[in-house]
Amino acid sequence: MDGTPKTPKDYKVVTGTQLCGGKAVSADAAKALKVITGTSQFEASAAEYTVAQAAADLVDAFPATTVTKDVCRVYTPIGTPDFDLRITWRLADGVSTEPPAPNFTQLKMGEDAVTAADKAYVQFACRSEKLLHSSTVGHIVIGVRHWAMPREPEGDVEALKDAYATVAHSVSLAMAKELRCEKNGGLPAEPVLDPV
Repeated sequence: MDGTPKTPKDYKVVTGTQLCGGKAVSADAAKALKVITGTSQFEASAAEYTVAQAAADLVDAFPATTVTKDVCRVYTPIGTPDFDLRITWRLADGVSTEPPAPNFTQLKMGEDAVTAADKAYVQFACRSEKLLHSSTVGHIVIGVRHWAMPREPEGDVEALKDAYATVAHSVSLAMAKELRCEKNGGLPAEPVLDPV
């Protein structure tokens, strides 16, 4: 045995825009993934990791608040340096009034958006026929975070913050569209990266 990992039979390497069911990652977010991970090639997402599946799970859970659940996991290909990125969703019970932790920069997107050198979160309000006939607003938080032991970020911190925010915005907008939220949940068409 030479110690190289066996490649699974259905193993595929894809570009960023093909991840998470193909609707979640915009071209800009794919470029942002390269800033974050150092590569533009990734393991193909498992079939259950799609925005459509996450949206269906969210509809089933609504209106209860939820723990954080996966939309999608992003891995670098076998044989390259390991990188594990988790893209998550959860239902919150409203907008936090707490100030963000000092490592976060607040951005003007949706109800709330914060970004750091290893993670970003975007929260938006969704009123939709899919969510109890639009009588109730859902507060949805999309997160993107490097799944690793916390350590000092390597590279340009501001570029990393922008990159994480760009990916979180892209997935949030895809989720808002999938859920058919009024006015796309109040999210801008492009990420807003200027601090509040």
